[in-house]
This record gives sequence, C-alpha cells and structure tokens, in this order.
Amino acid sequence: MLSLEPTDDLAKPAFKDAASCAKWLSQLQLTNLNLAQGTLRAQLDEFNRYPVRGKERLQTLETLRETVSTVQADFAKKLAGKKLPLADEEFKSLITLTSLWQSMLNGYLRCLQSVAHGDSSLSSETALLTQRCLLYSSQLIAEFLHVGCEPDGRSWQRLHAIYAHAEEEGLQTQPVKDKYNRSGLALSCRTVYSKILLLHRARLLGLRRGQWHIVGQWLDHWGESFTIEPRCSMSRGDAPPLAVDLAGTRGFIAIQRATADPTMRFMAMVPLSKQIRVKTILLQQGQSPQQLELGEEQSSKECIDLLNRLHGCWCEQRHESLADEPRDALPAQMCMELESIYAHIARKPFKMPNTAGIADKEAQRQIETFGRVLDETDRINLALLGFLAEDWLIEEDGLLHARLLRKSTSGSRLGLNQIVCVHKPNDASFRVGVSTLVSVTRSGQLYIGVRYLPGIPQAAIVRGSPSGNLLSGAAAALALPEISNLRIPPSILMPRDWFQSGRILELALHEKEKLSVTLGISVEKGNDFERVSYSLKS
Repeated sequence: MLSLEPTDDLAKPAFKDAASCAKWLSQLQLTNLNLAQGTLRAQLDEFNRYPVRGKERLQTLETLRETVSTVQADFAKKLAGKKLPLADEEFKSLITLTSLWQSMLNGYLRCLQSVAHGDSSLSSETALLTQRCLLYSSQLIAEFLHVGCEPDGRSWQRLHAIYAHAEEEGLQTQPVKDKYNRSGLALSCRTVYSKILLLHRARLLGLRRGQWHIVGQWLDHWGESFTIEPRCSMSRGDAPPLAVDLAGTRGFIAIQRATADPTMRFMAMVPLSKQIRVKTILLQQGQSPQQLELGEEQSSKECIDLLNRLHGCWCEQRHESLADEPRDALPAQMCMELESIYAHIARKPFKMPNTAGIADKEAQRQIETFGRVLDETDRINLALLGFLAEDWLIEEDGLLHARLLRKSTSGSRLGLNQIVCVHKPNDASFRVGVSTLVSVTRSGQLYIGVRYLPGIPQAAIVRGSPSGNLLSGAAAALALPEISNLRIPPSILMPRDWFQSGRILELALHEKEKLSVTLGISVEKGNDFERVSYSLKS
C-alpha cells in the first residue's frame, strides 16, 4: 500500500511498549510546547523504527493518542489567524505540525504492514488500523485547510491509497469505536474518508476554525448516509454526484470532470441534500439545534445560514472555482491598507499636514533618484512611490460580494477582515470591501472572497486633537456616502484606535472640503480599520 523504511534493531526509543509509554508520558513536560511537540515526534519516529510485535505497537500508539492530540491542538493555535501566504517561519511551523500527524500515521501503517506479513495478533484489528490510518492522513490534510492552504498532491495520494486498501479488504463500512472522537460515534473508514473530502470541498466558504469543528461533528452524525461507489446515476433536478479519483492528487471534483478510469469513485449527494434541507426546514419551524443533533455552539439562525452555505457548496450545480480550475477571467487591480487605497483613489499619496520641510527633502530625493520631481497626481507614478496595485482575476463580482484570484504568486500578504479596494480597468470608480476568505492555491496564488461596503468611497483625511489613549493628529481615511433609501448613514473608514463615540474630528475630503463631524457608533471593526458613523457638528 505505502512503503516504509525497514525497522532497525539499533533504534532506542524512550518507550518500547504501552506500559513504558504511559510512564514516559506521565513525565513529559508540556509547559514548553515546542519542546514537547518535538520530543513526541522524535520518540515516536524512533519507536516506529523499533522492531516490536504488532499488538504491542498498536497498544503503544493508542496510549500516545490523547497526549499527541492535546499537544497538536495547542501547537495549531500558533497558526490561527495568520496572514497568507504564510511567512517562512510560519510555514515551517505548519510542516512541524503535520509531521507529527505523519509520524502517527506511519505507526499505524507499520501495524498494517505487520498484518500483511502474517502477524496473527492483529488479524482482528484490521478495520481499526485502516480507520486510524485514514484518520491521521485526514488530520494532516485538515491542518492545511485550517490555515487556508491547499494540501499537496502527495497527501491526497496517501489518503486515496489507504481508502483503496479499505475497499480491497472490504473494511470501508465497518464501524470503529474511538473514545477520543468528539461526537462519541463509531466511524467507518468510508465516513472518515468522505468527511475530509467534503470538508475540503467546503474550504472556500471561509469557515472559521470553530465552524470547521462544528461541520466535522455534523458529518460524523450524517456518515451513515454516505456512499462511495464506482458507478453513479443522475436525475434532472437532483443534487449531482461528486467524483474522486483514487489514483489522483486532488479531492472531490465536479461530475463533469470525471473520467471513465476504474479508479474513479462517486458520492451520491441526494441523501445528504435531503438531510440538510430537512434540518433547515425544521429549524425554521422552531426546533432547536440540539433537537436536530446540530450541537449547542450556534443559534438556529447561524445553523440555518451554515446549512444553506454547505448545501450550495456540496449539493448544487455550480462552476468550479478559479482556485481549482484555471480559466480566462476578467482582470482587476487591487490594493490593500488604508494609505494605499487613499493614494489610488486620490491619485496622490497621503501626506501629514505641516510637513513642508519634509516635502522639500522628499522633492530633493526624487530629483536625485529620478532626475525630476514626480507628478503624484499621475496614477502611473504611484508605483514609483511604493503604492503598488496588484493584478487579479475576477471569478465573481456582484453587488455585495466578489471572489478573485491573484495572477502572480508574489505580492502582499492578506488576512481575514482586512480592508481591500477593487478597481476594474473600464470603471471610473473604486469599490472597497472586507476580506471574508483568504486561501492559497497549490500553485501559490492567493484566492479571496470580498464583502463590499455600500457606496462609492472618497479619499479623505481625518484630523483629531489628543484625547486620552486615542490616536490623534492626521490619518488617511475613506468616506462612504449616506444611502437614504437603505437607511445607511454616512460613515468613515479610519485606522483603528481613533474612534470614540461623540469625538469631534475634522474630515477633509479630496475636493478640499473640510467638515467638522461628530462620531456616532462603531459600525464594524476589522483587523486594520474601523468603520464609524458620523454626523455634521451642529
């Protein structure tokens, strides 16, 4: 199935059986997370090299599971909310994280290898061993999904090969108990395999870390309705099946991209579609999430929203994303951060007031560098001043939402809830929005979802006097207009730590109009901005 290095009599792990492993774990210091994680991996790798009877190896691995899961959960928090693409040190942490899952996988693969070599002590454990192999292979893929990165092809090949083995041995539907499974359910190989395929399919929904776990538990409960078969049928109006190639390097693909290869498998989506729609209707009729085995973490409204999004992703006909299926698309330019957005809309960079001396020095620097003073009202020269707009491709561009793919594999890093500005070549106006999804494709391109903010933004400058711990002086900002028919008041997009209800600021618009305004409420707060309402000071 999957090749492993041979065992070595010279291997010297800190434990050699379940009893010595339990004793060693009781003495393992978990206060230093990096040291604990590295020690676990090093000793597990050494144990995987050590020749031992299959039953003893299995019992030792089962003894390790709880501690490994606890350490991994804490270690994964280091990567939560990181901008993408990951910095080198962050990516190194991701590889370190997944390497321990790989070590657990190798241990269970070693047990399966013992079965293949005739170890009778494990003859009754093949379903458990195969399920554990799928579980840890899935965990490895899931860590990539949680940080917003597409898993590599080798990870998929490993997962598919293990499931193919389960099929060959007729083990795919046999339930396996797992006392560490949050749902408390016995899960079959097919459920574990289908679960990670469906979670990967949902990766572009912009799920938060907590939602990943919620959806995972839902799938545990729905697992009995999953089927993975070599053939499928379709009826008009029904949810189309999803396809996966057991010899491939990807997860689920749309049925239209399936081939006639004997390694192709299909998951009928009609049962899952019915289950999701029934639960949605019952929630709308007043049943609680707990009554429908949807957990206690979310309200009925939140569950309905998440169920609808999952149904659209899994069970409805749709075009494949640019992240999965490259194709021609309309171009756009995008910039990030308030000062850069200000510069592109105003066609000149933001300058602090009362900086004539600094401006003279900057002009002298430009003459020395470029032989002239740059014309800052010329958008072409903004790039020379450091305000770069990146080239993107538009997958979807609606009134409220957009999805885009960056053409290049290099560029600015971006996180969730950051301000962005999108400009299409033939449009005179700009649109500002907030990033709701950030993902990195296998080719290294950034793929994002954007929630547009209402109205056409104007470049603005806010000025404020010192007030407590709030920022003061002057800062680049954006003014959004009032939309009276939608009862949306005028608002300002400003840097964080400027807002206080009732604070009086001067708002200077690009047309040189200066207004004295009183700040109202904080409409929303992002990672690098705050949107606040205001009224003209009477």
